Amino acid sequence: MFASECDWLDGLCGGWRGVLGSSGVAAVLGELRGFLEREWRGGVAVYPAEGEIFAALRLTPLERVRVVIVGQDPYHDVGQAHGLSFSVPVGQRIPPSLRNIYRELVADVGCVVPRSGCLTGWAFQGVLLLNSVLTVRAHAANSHRGLGWERVTAAILEAVKARQGGVVFMGWGASAERVLGQIPERHLVIRSPHPSPLSARRGFFGSRPFTTANAFLVAGGGEPIDWSRVE
Repeated sequence: MFASECDWLDGLCGGWRGVLGSSGVAAVLGELRGFLEREWRGGVAVYPAEGEIFAALRLTPLERVRVVIVGQDPYHDVGQAHGLSFSVPVGQRIPPSLRNIYRELVADVGCVVPRSGCLTGWAFQGVLLLNSVLTVRAHAANSHRGLGWERVTAAILEAVKARQGGVVFMGWGASAERVLGQIPERHLVIRSPHPSPLSARRGFFGSRPFTTANAFLVAGGGEPIDWSRVE
């Protein structure tokens, strides 16, 4: 069931707590919480589980963000969503878009194809795997779009953009680019079509986002991401 007493900010580091606790964002979160509780009490299945809604922020503190990969909304089938864009828990079948991401990863960095679709290994290294909408009704893609999550994730992204060190933003598809908005020049934006089966062949394959991101991070004095480490 929906744990209404759960503290959404529990486990978040100071940077994210400040972003989500600001007056404007906190008000929106209050409205979203009320909506989600009504959904749950009405017998509607909502993904991910309440404790995983902010998993991306818990695994990747604001002060450690080095790369941002924006997704649309959580997977809407049973057992898939766990709070990280494009990622599924260990043991779940790898979704089509993530299979294409892995195909480009192998071609780009020369690693073997990861066996797991769980991307927590990326998150622990500073890759913020953020969906623009953080919840969804079961079997109903985009069902929680326009309810207020976009205002929350916009505040999250603005906090990352304010970072002085260079951050890589991966804009995969027109929707991701709209969500990202204007990016300060000190950061890097890697633009390409979305990795879905409908568009990956239009320019995602061959875009080399992983080595491009690492070259930027290293040039700025940072460590590269080990993209082969997914969990």
